[in-house]
Amino acid sequence: MILIDKVSVMNLENAMRGARNPLNSWARSDSFYREDGTYELGPNDLDLAKRLAHAGSDHRKYLRMVFVSVDITAPLYWWKEYDTYKVATVANSTSTMHKIHSKPFSMDDFSHDHLTPSSYTFMETIVEQLESIRLRYKETKAKEDWYDLIQLLPSSYNQMRTCTFNYETLISMYHSRKNHKLQEWHTFCDWVKTLPYAKELITFEE
Repeated sequence: MILIDKVSVMNLENAMRGARNPLNSWARSDSFYREDGTYELGPNDLDLAKRLAHAGSDHRKYLRMVFVSVDITAPLYWWKEYDTYKVATVANSTSTMHKIHSKPFSMDDFSHDHLTPSSYTFMETIVEQLESIRLRYKETKAKEDWYDLIQLLPSSYNQMRTCTFNYETLISMYHSRKNHKLQEWHTFCDWVKTLPYAKELITFEE
């Protein structure tokens, strides 16, 4: 399971101005703001943006200036793979270490959408045990109970992070993960396709 919301795409106007700096071709810029506040690339700017994007990372430096901010809720096993991308990414997460005991455990706290019926039943017993330990820890504040929570916590536990990346990083993530065996990566890559000018500048699937 993966949930993606609160999406913001920023700085496209400034990125395109930077793209025109090498040839001093700002006069050819024809992009504009729509009434709803979104920035639309005109034919001249879109043609330049596409040519630079397809020319390779050395030529599309302007894409590093197009920023995306988003809230992602995903299981720990997905975040472990996401953390491969440490360059040009920032993330602030909800705290497992400090807040693991602050709310009751339920099955909704875990990704279980692909569990078989017997495994789902077993998972329910794990969640019940975690909740029992959590209640005991709230009474005792014993460090061994806290360690039980941390070390028993399955990798299917869902964590929310507010993430920031740029279009260049998303090019790498999309093309590296679009055929991954985890369904969460397919959902992530499908979301990437919905970003402004993703087909032209990220996925190259026009």
